[in-house]
Amino acid sequence: MLVDCRARAADNGAMLSMRAPCPSLRRFVRALWASEPAAGDARAVGGGVVREHVVPTGEMHLVLRLSGPPLRLFAGPTDTRGWTVGHALVGGARSRFHARDVSQPAHSVGVQLLPGAAQALFGLPADALAEQHVPLDALWGASAAGEALERVHAPATAEGRMDALQALLLERLDPWPQALHPAIAQALARLGGGATVGSLAAASGYSHRRFIALFREATGLAPKRLERVQRLQRVLATGADRAGALPWAELALQAGYGDQSHLHRDFVEITGLTPQAWRRAAPASPNHVRVD
Repeated sequence: MLVDCRARAADNGAMLSMRAPCPSLRRFVRALWASEPAAGDARAVGGGVVREHVVPTGEMHLVLRLSGPPLRLFAGPTDTRGWTVGHALVGGARSRFHARDVSQPAHSVGVQLLPGAAQALFGLPADALAEQHVPLDALWGASAAGEALERVHAPATAEGRMDALQALLLERLDPWPQALHPAIAQALARLGGGATVGSLAAASGYSHRRFIALFREATGLAPKRLERVQRLQRVLATGADRAGALPWAELALQAGYGDQSHLHRDFVEITGLTPQAWRRAAPASPNHVRVD
């Protein structure tokens, strides 16, 4: 999906601008985005912590935080201290939610990355970064990560910051980037359409084991895990329309779940919330849900 930069939407108190990348990056970047705190956005009350569950999309992200504290994550609902990752980071593909501190608003800019981007931009297979957040300086070095923050911070507008980030990515892009393996591209196009992983492996011409390895290297996740995330994303996209929300049983069948209990199990595991709790939270973005 290519997003017009002029379209702006509220995202849990922030204004979000998105746009498509330039043609040279479209094999690796789905969209660039810039987030700005809304006027008067005050989140924490009395110094308390405001947590947000970030639901996985199955894709990687590069994020540069330009104001506020470094990203702070929590291991679970009982973790009150958490740990910080930094101001510049890469979020690997995930199969379940992560919890972050959103007590203080921040300006940020980033990109949604497509399969194959990890190798082209960071010199690593995607599964080396999966299920975790990695400081950018661990991938590019401290000097390059610091320069990246300075360059995208300099422009005064969201569009200018996205321009600066795009220019940076073009410079960092492998001069001879490998195209996504044709067998994996074909499998991704068929994933979620009823084809079994066995049939996808057979169509690839590789052994089942080798196919899974190639798939993970490109996407970060095994095919079944990515399919689960994508299936739940279809439910969230439909269930987010609270004005005309369908019953959960009907949403489950439309998305390909065997029954509502199957959807409930996946929903809790992937989002950290029950379907009812997610809908009551009424998130502005279905993948960002405040829980505290």
